[in-house]
Amino acid sequence: MDFFTLASERYSVRKFEDKHLEKEVVDKIIACGHIAPTGCNYQPQRILVLNTNESIEKLKKCTKCHFDAPTAMLVCYNKDESWIRKYDEALSAPVDASIVTTHMMLMAHSLGVGSCWVMHFDPFKMQEEFNIPENYEPLALLVMGYPHKDSKPIEMHSSSRPIDEVVFYDKF
Repeated sequence: MDFFTLASERYSVRKFEDKHLEKEVVDKIIACGHIAPTGCNYQPQRILVLNTNESIEKLKKCTKCHFDAPTAMLVCYNKDESWIRKYDEALSAPVDASIVTTHMMLMAHSLGVGSCWVMHFDPFKMQEEFNIPENYEPLALLVMGYPHKDSKPIEMHSSSRPIDEVVFYDKF
C-alpha cells in the first residue's frame, strides 16, 4: 500500500476486539517509533506500553476515553533531554514525542491494528498510577487493538477544510 493510501485510510478506532496485541506486533510498532526523527536526535521520548488487564484497569482511572482498548501506549518525553531553540527557549521534545506517536499510529494501521490518539487524560493521575518520574511529561495516549468488526470512522473523518484555507504560499 502506498503511503497516501495508508494515511488516508487510517481512522481513529473507538471499538476494539477484546484481545491484547501480540508482543511481535507491539515490537514492530515500537520499532517504527524508535526510528522517528527528533530534534538533534536527542530521542527524548519515553513510551509506556500497557498490554495487560491490570495496566488497562489503571489506565481507566486516568481517562474516560479508553474505548475499552486492550492495549495502549503512553508517549511521554523527558524534559531534561530536549533540544532547546535558542531564540525563545522552546523545547523540541513535545514535537519529537508527537512525531514518534504519529509513526507508531501509522505503523499500527499498516499491521491491521486500530488506534486512537487520546489527549483527554489526567497527566497527574497517569504519573501517580504508573509511577512516572517527575521529569517525564505524559503527552499522548495511543489506545489500540484490533478493530471490532463494527468499527467505523466517525462521520466527520472524511471532511476537511478546503486546502486553500490551511495552506499558503509565500505569505499569509
